[in-house]
Amino acid sequence: MKTVALTGELRSDLGSKYSRAMRNEGKVPCVLYGGGDHIHFFVYAPDFKALVYTPNTYKVQLTIEGKKYMAILHDMQFHPVNESILHADFLAVDEKNPITVSIPVTVEGNSPGVRAGGKLIQKIQRLKIKGLIKDIPDSIVINIDGLELGQSTKVKNVEVPNIQILDNKDNAVVSIKMTRNVVKEEVAAKK
Repeated sequence: MKTVALTGELRSDLGSKYSRAMRNEGKVPCVLYGGGDHIHFFVYAPDFKALVYTPNTYKVQLTIEGKKYMAILHDMQFHPVNESILHADFLAVDEKNPITVSIPVTVEGNSPGVRAGGKLIQKIQRLKIKGLIKDIPDSIVINIDGLELGQSTKVKNVEVPNIQILDNKDNAVVSIKMTRNVVKEEVAAKK
């Protein structure tokens, strides 16, 4: 997993009144869980750009008042109208304990079903996985070189070393569907 660095400052005043004042100053109230005591801090809103507005999942190197913490972004709250970040929760990561994250799925290869006129449909964009932080990949790659028309790759067919996939095993990740043109060609060929 790639790492993004964020620098935060401790906040002493807690509560909605102080959080609202922080947001008006361009700061995002945050909490770090999982390392014993909760650490309340803030990060400037533009610093979240590389972490939030991307399809990737990152480890976060938090520096709060000179102390370093390894974490993952666990949850975010957005304003319902202007979609600005209201609050962020981080989860401290321990090298020895498994974590659960959602990882993007990428498709590679050249399917014979697509070459025959079928349409590639990626039904799952992200898979929920569990494993040690050192074993978590940047993305899960699905190879479609063997998929013919009407075939699909299911979650149970996806293997990632030292990682447990938590999604339903019978869900299709990618499928090759017949298009109307292919169906018309098959009907015309049978006549």
